[in-house]
Amino acid sequence: MAADDCGGVGAAKRPYELVVFGASGFTGQFVVEEVARAAASGELRGGLRWAVAGRSREKLQAVLQWAAERLGTGGGGWGSCGAPLSGGGGARSAPTSRPRPMGAAGGRYRFLGEPVVEACVENGTSYIDVSGEPQFLEGMYLKYNEKAAEKGVYVVGSCGFDSIAADMGVLYTRDKLKGTLTAVESFLKVKSGPEGLCVHDGTWKSAVYGLADQDNLRKLRKKIGYTPVPVVGAKIRKRGCVFYSPEFKEYCIPFMGSDASVVKRTQRYLHTELHETPVQYGAYVNMGGLGSVIKVMFAGILFLLLVKFSFGRKLLTKYPAFFSGGRFTEKGPTQKQMDGTSFTMTFFGEGYSEGQDPQNGKPNVKICTEVNGPEPGYVTTPIAMVQAAVSLLEDAACLPKQGGVYSPGAAFSKTKLIDRLNKRGVEFSVISKPEL
Repeated sequence: MAADDCGGVGAAKRPYELVVFGASGFTGQFVVEEVARAAASGELRGGLRWAVAGRSREKLQAVLQWAAERLGTGGGGWGSCGAPLSGGGGARSAPTSRPRPMGAAGGRYRFLGEPVVEACVENGTSYIDVSGEPQFLEGMYLKYNEKAAEKGVYVVGSCGFDSIAADMGVLYTRDKLKGTLTAVESFLKVKSGPEGLCVHDGTWKSAVYGLADQDNLRKLRKKIGYTPVPVVGAKIRKRGCVFYSPEFKEYCIPFMGSDASVVKRTQRYLHTELHETPVQYGAYVNMGGLGSVIKVMFAGILFLLLVKFSFGRKLLTKYPAFFSGGRFTEKGPTQKQMDGTSFTMTFFGEGYSEGQDPQNGKPNVKICTEVNGPEPGYVTTPIAMVQAAVSLLEDAACLPKQGGVYSPGAAFSKTKLIDRLNKRGVEFSVISKPEL
């Protein structure tokens, strides 16, 4: 998603404030619906001029009609369909020669995302996506951070459920603690209704290619040469690959998504650029009883074995439903499945009370917060992405002074993003106040 009121060359001459790229994809259609809802809300100063872009004008028109029907409107006054795009050359010219923000809602960013990022940066257009692929996100930082800073635009990845809930949740926890927060652990629990849980196979394919390329991710990070993030306060505990949580009375495993890497990027930025105390972070997911853990561990071992070989990756991407036990499918979730699904992310933070030196002694204060929301992939993700774009447009004075490639927390830590999310049903709350 692109948004240019926050900066960018020639922004004032462009007829659109926001363009959704990949709007006809499975996730993109829900983003279009959410953009239309935001535009009709009347909360944005001067309204919102928006458009959609993709490879097929017919599909884009169908998505606009579909969104209009879901919202109960005729679609009158909505943004236009962008010119059909095909390949990298089209992406370099068509969507960014006129609009202001670009929102990329497609999957498998490692294969399809860079031409869009490059086009946005070259044309002075800010960019937002919902990628949960660390190699793509950090690769874009390496390649385009300096150019984005020069152009005065913002490239912000992971603006969906991955990883706004985690990244902004850590910052919310920090801000609610009266003292110095030094460590946070988050626990994700996804609840499904009688129709069960399902995810579109685009997420599955991203995971396949991402895990297969871990060695290159390590090489990329060495090439970037990250400044080490110092450990302040007591070092966060190490968890095993499976452990029992007495707080939840359930077994938990490490969360394999991008949350940990995104939060670490944010904390590095806040420490090096704003001189704030960095927060250590661990991300986990609740699995339930031991039987569920055994099933997941067996499936996980098979998955990790297959991704190491090309024939294994072909099998995994060709038969996602089989290898995921029906959780990932080409059709994605039904409306009933989405309506019955929700998430809770619980944050346990610890730190040092006001006046206490975090470099000496044990943590003496704790806090528990939560982020609650509707179905993560196709309800919360569009809400998060659109509200991030709105923050780019509406909270320009609160963004980092310099353009660049940012994580969500780095870009939006001073904005009203959390307040905007709360109003749209992604709710941040304190569960237990700081206790000595």
